[in-house]
Amino acid sequence: MLAIDGSLLDFKQLDLMALRQTALHRLDPRAKVLTTLCFIVCVVSFDKYQVSAMLPFLIYPVVLIAAGDLPPGYILRKILIVIPFALLIGLFNPIFDRQVVLQIGALDISGGWVSCLSILVRAILTASAAIILVATTGFPAICESLEKLRMPQVFAVQLLFLYRYIFVLTDEGIRTARARQLRSFGQRGLGLRHFSSLAGHLLLRTWERAERIHMAMLARGFSGEVHSTRRQGHFGKREVIFTVCWVALFILLRLNNASLLLGSIFTGSM
Repeated sequence: MLAIDGSLLDFKQLDLMALRQTALHRLDPRAKVLTTLCFIVCVVSFDKYQVSAMLPFLIYPVVLIAAGDLPPGYILRKILIVIPFALLIGLFNPIFDRQVVLQIGALDISGGWVSCLSILVRAILTASAAIILVATTGFPAICESLEKLRMPQVFAVQLLFLYRYIFVLTDEGIRTARARQLRSFGQRGLGLRHFSSLAGHLLLRTWERAERIHMAMLARGFSGEVHSTRRQGHFGKREVIFTVCWVALFILLRLNNASLLLGSIFTGSM
């Protein structure tokens, strides 16, 4: 139960970070959404054997963490959650792709290991950009900005409801875990055979509570449109400068291998 409580509080920490009043937080959410989208597109468009060319893109999350006064340790812990999934995707690459693409002295490195490392770097970059976007904007503001960017309203509302349903699911999970602890008499649990029953009850309880929430929303005049209570953003000169400068840098880094260029300059000077 304590683990679930801690996970819920840790998840809500992103919402608390989004309430800060730094210059980055005060930017219109559309500027940050467009910039992050361009960043992700540029990162995932690299060849599967490219690794060094993606490393300069680290400048974006590093600068935003500093500008948004975000705790680096917290962001790093969130990124570490994604790493096992990325490793699982690229785990079999060294088995199927054994062609040697790189030699370091007498060591032959196959394309499978390089592509696995490339997947890991992509996951770290894209996950860090997404986490920073939520931490500096807030998920409701992101959904509202997506709707303003001509995303279908039904999709934006569904994303927002999905985000809210996570908290409903976690709340019911805490109650279920508390009930399990009270019935286990100090033991670790009731056994594996009770897990399916607990999962089914949890799903039904969250479904029923979500229906009650929806009925309460209808009783208050909900018509399919979510109205934000936050200050309405304005896409002005600051947002244009922020978006254009970052997008230009992303395109420049995508078309030119900055790591290779810096390496050749350094070795030439040596």
